[in-house]
Amino acid sequence: MGKPIDLRGMQDYQNRQKRESPHVPKDLMRYDLLAEEALRGVVRAAVVRAAEDGLPGSHHFYITFRTRFPGVHIDEQLLEKYPEEITIVLEHQFWDLASLDDAFEVTLSFGGAPKYIKVPYAAVTSFHDPAVGFGLKFNMDGVRTNEDAGPAAQAAATGQQAGDGAVAGEVVSLDAFRRK
Repeated sequence: MGKPIDLRGMQDYQNRQKRESPHVPKDLMRYDLLAEEALRGVVRAAVVRAAEDGLPGSHHFYITFRTRFPGVHIDEQLLEKYPEEITIVLEHQFWDLASLDDAFEVTLSFGGAPKYIKVPYAAVTSFHDPAVGFGLKFNMDGVRTNEDAGPAAQAAATGQQAGDGAVAGEVVSLDAFRRK
């Protein structure tokens, strides 16, 4: 079994470089974010293949994500049980797996009852395919959740109305949730 690629190590390396070499220029390209975005593309590509062709051989996915991340749609009972993070398994009991541009959706069985879930790829904190020992962990430091966001962002993420009675429909850039 291989060790998951942990992007937090890249951040640690950059911080160590700053302390040891104060003359190192600031990374204005944000290579840490570029690498993380590229690796989220690996997760997306794996989900696309599974949605289109099914899971080949013994492949299966453990996907952990933030349950209160903007854009996550999850059953209220699951949200109460898993208020911060949940790991789902895509192996045998899942249906209607679909990959969208920025999220995936799937129906899973929880306690024998089907539950629809929609997960933005940006909400994923780890991805693991134990059949081949492949895994990724994503740095979520400084990323805001729906609890951290204001009422309009919370309402938009859940599809409910904002506190002033207006229907929430604003688009929020994920860049606003990243620490720079």
